[in-house]
Parts: sequence; C-alpha cells; structure tokens
Amino acid sequence: MESRTGFLISQIKQVQARIFQRLLQESGVEEFNGPQGRILYVLWQKDEVPIVELSQKTGLAKNTLTAMLGRMEDSGLIMRKAAESDKRQSLISLTDKARDLQGKYDEVSQKMNELFYKDFTQKEVTELDQYLDRILGNLEQSERTPRKGKEG
Repeated sequence: MESRTGFLISQIKQVQARIFQRLLQESGVEEFNGPQGRILYVLWQKDEVPIVELSQKTGLAKNTLTAMLGRMEDSGLIMRKAAESDKRQSLISLTDKARDLQGKYDEVSQKMNELFYKDFTQKEVTELDQYLDRILGNLEQSERTPRKGKEG
C-alpha cells in the first residue's frame, strides 16, 4: 500500500510553521518563535517539567531543546531549577512574562485551527483527528518495541 501521507504531513508541517510564525508576528508576539511556542504550550499545561518529558512532549531532540531553553532563559521566558527529589534533574518552569503571553498564543492557535479546518464538517474534523491519533499510536508503539535481528 503506497501512500503520500508521510510526504503530505511533512509539507503540512513546513507550511504550518511558516504561517504560524507570520501570525505570531502579526499578533505582535516577538518574544518567541514557533518551536519555542511548542515548549511554552507544554509548560502552560503543566509547569515545572523535566527536560526529558519536555523533549517527549514537544518532539524536539534533547540537544536542540537544550539550546532553545538557553535562549528562552536569556530572554526571560523560562527558569531552570533543580528538582527536590533529584538535584541532578532540572525542572523547567515559566516566568510571569511567559504566562502573560498565553492569551496571544491561544489567539494565534485558534486562527491556525480555522485555517486547518476551513470547509471541513465537524464529522470530518473528528474523523481526521481519529485517524491521526491511530497513526501516532502505531508509531509510538513501534518506537517502544525493541528491534529484532539487529546485532552489533
């Protein structure tokens, strides 16, 4: 079964990122870019998140994430602190400055949803979400399953 799904998802991701960045700028948000917005989004849902969890939830590699967190810390959006249970583990939390930006981010996200689902029926939106959830589940299951026959 041949499918263009992977190609289409990649294209959608690229175009979406450009549009999202444009919408952020049009909304007067200059404090962060789209990828940094993904980090903030996770932290708006739950503050004080370990870097490992932040990497999993944003899909960003740890080395990429670490560099981005450094820039975000320099610009006053996040703080790092040692976890009480394990001083070697850093927890990432929001500053008041970042909390104040959530409303604008939510507005931009709403505009993106309107663009994504323009001319879709509610049933189509629900079906698409279900299909994408299934694809994600399949990929996550494969990622967790040890590969067989691979010898060093």
